[in-house]
Amino acid sequence: MVPVGTSSAVPSTTVSTGRRPLRWRVVDIVVASVLAVAVGVVFKLWEFGYEPLAAGTALLLPGTQALFGGVWLLAGPLVAIIVRKPGAALFAELVAASVEALFGTQWGWSTLEAGLVQGLGAEIVLALFLYRVWRLPVVLLAGAAAGLAMGLNDIVISYPGLDPAFKLVYVVCGVVSGAVIAGLGSWLLARALARTGVLSSFAAGREHARRRPTSAA
Repeated sequence: MVPVGTSSAVPSTTVSTGRRPLRWRVVDIVVASVLAVAVGVVFKLWEFGYEPLAAGTALLLPGTQALFGGVWLLAGPLVAIIVRKPGAALFAELVAASVEALFGTQWGWSTLEAGLVQGLGAEIVLALFLYRVWRLPVVLLAGAAAGLAMGLNDIVISYPGLDPAFKLVYVVCGVVSGAVIAGLGSWLLARALARTGVLSSFAAGREHARRRPTSAA
């Protein structure tokens, strides 16, 4: 659906192999916080869409409701591929989960535990690449890892007594949802934001600006 490694794809590029500061700047904190809060509002709104979709698919095949859980994983990959600093995915998921909990949710403050686990899933993948590689496959892998973390966490916390078949379907669907919705979705969102020019203070925005003349040619 989206070509891998195309020159116009902002988050798909690789950061320079030279030394790049990984210390958080004030602008990193501000933008990461704003984005995480915004996604936290989306988290809350998604509760209303999730219930009927999850109920419908679960009737067809129990466990497939996890296909729609990827929306709750968006904050981590999205903020990480824009800020590109250690801890960005974890920070964003925790902030977004806190916003959702403050609005009031059926899961209460356990959303913070879920945010912690899901954020760590994406964070581990990005750390393995030393926070330097931001190609689409890496972002998809980070989203899939967050989905795996979500699936494993949910079958332990929410569905401990259900049969192994349900748990397997749930975890697999969580991984797929994480890769597609959180991984590809955040990659496309970052690309769209870069086009507006609001990311000019970040590598993702500067990479897009450098490639615009090439794309036009």
